[in-house]
Amino acid sequence: MSDIRLPAEVKHQAELEALSSADTAPRPPGWRLSPRAVETYLMGSPKPVSGVAITPKYIGDRALVQVAIATLASDRALMLVGEPGTAKSWLSEHLAAAISGTSGMVVQGTAGTSEEQLKYGWNYALLLAEGPSQKALVASPILRAMREGKFARLEEVTRTSSEVQDSLISILSEKQIAIPELGEAVSATRGFNIIATANTRDRGVNEMSAALKRRFNFVTVPVVEDLEQEIRIVTKREAELRNDYQVGVEPPAELAKVLVTLFQELRAGVTKDGKTKVKQPGSVLSTAEAISVLFNSGILAQQFGDGKVTPEDLARSLLGAVAKESGDDVKVVREYCETVAKGRSGPWKELYSAAKKRFSA
Repeated sequence: MSDIRLPAEVKHQAELEALSSADTAPRPPGWRLSPRAVETYLMGSPKPVSGVAITPKYIGDRALVQVAIATLASDRALMLVGEPGTAKSWLSEHLAAAISGTSGMVVQGTAGTSEEQLKYGWNYALLLAEGPSQKALVASPILRAMREGKFARLEEVTRTSSEVQDSLISILSEKQIAIPELGEAVSATRGFNIIATANTRDRGVNEMSAALKRRFNFVTVPVVEDLEQEIRIVTKREAELRNDYQVGVEPPAELAKVLVTLFQELRAGVTKDGKTKVKQPGSVLSTAEAISVLFNSGILAQQFGDGKVTPEDLARSLLGAVAKESGDDVKVVREYCETVAKGRSGPWKELYSAAKKRFSA
């Protein structure tokens, strides 16, 4: 396939098939894999399964993943909450792919998301010509998931209006969607569930009601604080992106460590040794943002450099990441370079020189 981005169930089809063939544990109704096999798919396996290497999809707390899987094995919907860029959508996609065999039944929550997008709409040409019928009905991803006994995904719940959130309450409570125009109600087939995500920075946009919150089990996906763990996440995802986009330049490991250290220290407001306090930017310097900066540095080096990622490439990519919300954040990073990077050796010195030129331009 030549798709820009393959869905998880296609990209990791061989792994899912290997796990399914070797999986002898009981499976909840409608599940393609047992809960234990879903965990193995997400966290990876030290040994091949049926001759296929199972790579880790989520590098983080195993207990968090187990709670999420256990929630979905019950009749409770799952809400993944956390800061932007903490892999909530990534985890949601892979959970749906492993359990239902498809991650494509998704509704993206926005201010313009309507109740129709949650339930159903109509092909108005057919509606006018033939009246209400199954043929004229346009099922939402959630309605299709209910009919097929699969998982639906709802991204950024707090960005949807109160009316849309209220309609979700009835879906989660009754496990059915009424279609009065056809005089029927579609009841969920066993295996149906919803995985939703919510951004804690958007909590004040459209706060979820207590009634809606009660329909979910909440699992908080934390910001990665362990340096080595975040470096593994960033370098692994960056390598996958390089492979997908056929970028042949691999950023040096030392630059990846510099970038992740910089992100962690700015997020925390203090250096790793605890000796120097630094200002915190308003921008979300998330793990996802670090992956983007490192990947973009490789493209710059391949297309416009000498084929080797340099601190100059890193500085150019970093500027784009911190300048998008506020010019004040550029000043924060500039000050960080003066107080922290300047006093360090090796690539830090080179990053300081490059940032001094780029961030003062």
